[in-house]
Amino acid sequence: MKLYEILTDIHALETELLSFERKYGIRSETFYAAYAAGEEPEDDNWVPDFGEWASVYRTWLGKQSEYRNEIQCIQQYIPSLTGLVRIAYEQSVPVSSSAYDYRLVRLRSLAGWGKTVLV
Repeated sequence: MKLYEILTDIHALETELLSFERKYGIRSETFYAAYAAGEEPEDDNWVPDFGEWASVYRTWLGKQSEYRNEIQCIQQYIPSLTGLVRIAYEQSVPVSSSAYDYRLVRLRSLAGWGKTVLV
């Protein structure tokens, strides 16, 4: 998955988390720690929301990890912030398969190395 797509997923999940945080008045991190420790909601009407909230939070944690891993992989070849921004921008622009070779060459030049960076 591309860096841009991961970031888009993270933002969508954060929108969902924010909705729950506003509704119940606590941060997702606080909620999830209590939920994972086995705390039950005091109101039975909260059960469906709490299950969904926990699921969204777990997915968000996974996407955060995926994002960090992708950044670390890219930074092996392109360690600068400017390089990361260029990669993220280039990944956000849709390209046809015929433009793939161009993108590969462009990333090589951004890296300043002869190594191939796949996106």
